[in-house]
Amino acid sequence: MLRKLFEYLLWPLILVAALIPTGIGIAHKQGPMAFNITYFSLAALLYFLERKFPHEKEWLHSDGQEFPDFAHTAFTKSFVQLLIISASVVGLADVVGGDQGTGWWPNHWPMFCQVVLGLVVAEFGLYWAHRIAHEWMPLWHFHAVHHSSKKLWFFNTGRFHIVDTLKSMIFSAPLLALVGAPKDVVLWFGATTAYIGFLTHCNIQMRFGWLNYIFNTPALHRWHHSKDLREGNKNYGENLMLWDLIFGTYYDDTNRRPPLEIGIKSAMPKSFWGQVVEPFRWHKFQAAAKEGTHKRELL
Repeated sequence: MLRKLFEYLLWPLILVAALIPTGIGIAHKQGPMAFNITYFSLAALLYFLERKFPHEKEWLHSDGQEFPDFAHTAFTKSFVQLLIISASVVGLADVVGGDQGTGWWPNHWPMFCQVVLGLVVAEFGLYWAHRIAHEWMPLWHFHAVHHSSKKLWFFNTGRFHIVDTLKSMIFSAPLLALVGAPKDVVLWFGATTAYIGFLTHCNIQMRFGWLNYIFNTPALHRWHHSKDLREGNKNYGENLMLWDLIFGTYYDDTNRRPPLEIGIKSAMPKSFWGQVVEPFRWHKFQAAAKEGTHKRELL
């Protein structure tokens, strides 16, 4: 009974534990520093918990993709997070939302309510960016880099092609600008998305219950990485499941376990630079891989 209670409480407790120091930092105008400290502390915690309470023990074994995973995170996620912070501090927020927000933005609301509103607004763009990347092949070629992972763990959370990541920004950031979201809400959005992204990919045994209808949890995201497109082309939300529920792409099967074997049916280079280049020459690489004649430098 205590173990079951622990599994239900673990996800919300970790998220709250990450948001509290972030909120303190934002309130004292030290949001970026608080985020960075919390981000790396969260990574260390998840590394420990994955080995102590794994959801899939098989995923604890190396898949040989640690360096590409790290490189994608360093060259895409870190770049985008820096861009978000920079835009909120010296660019976007000053021009559009400022410190208090502009237009019809309800700056008189409590900050919690403003952050929830900001998440809902930005999530609409993130949802469609993600869904289009699955349903329109030219964008899928970039998004496939992320889905080529054969296991889920916190370390490959940032395994995104830079074009794929920038596409998500283009779909979401302008929405916050249009509604006049203030600087602090933009910071809250960026930090919350990073933390939930970590948690969504983590290989930790947890239970979620009704949280599955609100947040993008690891349980839902494991279905999203299924090779079966009836399951994989579902659960597009980054943080929230609201738009999946509205547009009919929510999926969860509580009667069985999400698949252990995940990934894509297409070929994907093993190296970081190969994965960066491959989407630009997708058809050529797939044909060469099928014939067994693909070049060594793209493996």
